[in-house]
Amino acid sequence: MTVHFIGAGPGAADLLTLRGRDLIAACPVCLYAGSLVPEGVLAHCPKGARIVNTAPLSLDQIMAEIVDAQAQGLDVARLHSGDLSIWSALGEQLRRLRALDIPYTVTPGVPAFAAAAAALGAELTLPELAQSLVLTRTPGRASRMPENESLTNFAATGATLAIHLSIQNLEQVVADLTSHYGAECPVAVVWRASWPDQRIIRATLGTIQGEVAGSMERTALILVGHALGAEAFVESALYAPDYDRRFRPQSADSIYKDSRE
Repeated sequence: MTVHFIGAGPGAADLLTLRGRDLIAACPVCLYAGSLVPEGVLAHCPKGARIVNTAPLSLDQIMAEIVDAQAQGLDVARLHSGDLSIWSALGEQLRRLRALDIPYTVTPGVPAFAAAAAALGAELTLPELAQSLVLTRTPGRASRMPENESLTNFAATGATLAIHLSIQNLEQVVADLTSHYGAECPVAVVWRASWPDQRIIRATLGTIQGEVAGSMERTALILVGHALGAEAFVESALYAPDYDRRFRPQSADSIYKDSRE
C-alpha cells in the first residue's frame, strides 16, 4: 500500500501530468482538497473508488482515512491543488506517514504562478530587468511569516514577486512595495488562473487597489515587477549568432569544437 501525493494543477482539469493521471486511475481511494481541486480531475478515478473531499476534515481525520486504506491494502491518491512543494501542508502529512511507516510518493504539479504567467503571456525573468522570482505570501491566520521574510526585504532585491494568498492584504502589499519598485511598477492580479472563470487585472502599484476594489477574494495571485509587460529589454546572449556554446561552436578554436548537437 502506498499513498501517492499528486499536484493536481492550478485549476484547469487538463493541466495534470500524465504520471498524476495514471496514478489517480490506479488508486481505489482518492482524497482530494475539494475547495481548490477541480472536479474534472476526479474523472480519472477508477469506477467504484472511494472519493473523499478533505476540505472539511482535520489532519487527524485525513490520517484516519489513510490508516483505514492501509488496513485494507488500498493505494491512496492524495490530491492537492497546484504543486505540492509550496503551501500544501505536505510536510506535516509526510511526517506522520514516516512515523507510521507508511510508504508514499510525491508527483509534482503545475504551480499557480506558472499558470498565471502563461495567462499573462509573460516571462517573469528578463535579461537585465529581473533574473530571480520570489514566491512568497503575507501573514495569515493559518501561518505566520518568519521575521526576515518580509515583503520589504524581498522588494529590496528588485526581483519579480509572486505573492500568494494575499489579495485580502493588497493595501499593505502596495504600501510595502511602492518605495522599492515605484508607483509606476507593473502589477498583475490573476484570479483563479486557468479556471474557466479566470480574470486578469493589469495595473501599477499606484493604481491596483482601485482596479481590484474588493472584486476578488482568495485564489488570486499578485505578480509585481519591472519584467511584467516590458518591451525595452536586451535579448539573451543564448541565441545570439556569435555566442559560443556547446551546441553551436563558433570557431575552430572553440572549446566546444568537438561537440555535436
